[in-house]
Amino acid sequence: MIPGRAIRFEDLVLFDDERRSGSARVIAGVDEAGRGALAGPVVAAAVICEPHEDLRRVRDSKLLGAPERERLYDVIISHCLSSGVGIVGPKEIDRVNILQASLRAMAEAVGALSVAPGLVLVDGPQLPALRVPAEAVTHGDRLSFAIGAASIIAKVTRDRIMTAQAERYHGYGFGRNKGYGTEEHVAAIERRGLTALHRKSFKIHTEV
Repeated sequence: MIPGRAIRFEDLVLFDDERRSGSARVIAGVDEAGRGALAGPVVAAAVICEPHEDLRRVRDSKLLGAPERERLYDVIISHCLSSGVGIVGPKEIDRVNILQASLRAMAEAVGALSVAPGLVLVDGPQLPALRVPAEAVTHGDRLSFAIGAASIIAKVTRDRIMTAQAERYHGYGFGRNKGYGTEEHVAAIERRGLTALHRKSFKIHTEV
């Protein structure tokens, strides 16, 4: 399946099934959220979840509206064999850079699983340091059911963190922009300055 075309549940499931063999019967999907934000943590999720009829809408979280992501989050959690989350905050992002922070969050998410996977499918071209076999999958959240499920858990988890932070850091619109570079957010930075939640190493610019 080529990213950009219609995403079919059956194709996502088949992608994972084709990788099940021997010790790789149990597959975990891994994805992150918040890599391009100006503020807040990068959050990664690892999910071991068998396909289910109630999960036919699972796919790249960016293709889903917030209400659908929230609904699927609950269904994934209720059906999954195990899930884990890794969170790396803005100070550490500034210290090690966003790529290394993202990979660290992914490794932490896999480490938080209560069930050891035989294979880990990771969204993107690079792999975190893991003690289990892993495969990097570019555009994986649009190709793999397991990665799609992880993308939803990561996105919803991070959105909830940023919504909660909006009550602490007033005037930045974190409940709406989730720390990304919207016009509202950049204007607030220009007026109010940076907070402890902002990534000081990031260039401040408005997303288009």
